[in-house]
Amino acid sequence: MSCGEDHDVDCNEILQRVYVFIDNELEGASTEQIRQHLEECAPCLDEYDLERCIKKLVHRSCGSDHAPDALRQKILLRLTQVQVETTIITTD
Repeated sequence: MSCGEDHDVDCNEILQRVYVFIDNELEGASTEQIRQHLEECAPCLDEYDLERCIKKLVHRSCGSDHAPDALRQKILLRLTQVQVETTIITTD
């Protein structure tokens, strides 16, 4: 995705890291980079808001249920694979 504007960091890169940003699991410089981008880029801010709302909804609906460790590991592995596949596709 690209909004067509010139940013210091590409929209695709921001959106790839937005989940980690939502979970407050980024280093300081990366966090500030994403915040600045979201302030400048309405399409990315919309996507961020959507993902944050979905995460809150899932948490509210399933907040008391905990996934088994094996399932969590499978999901994390698959997410990593999808991110790698996406990165390979966008850089080709």
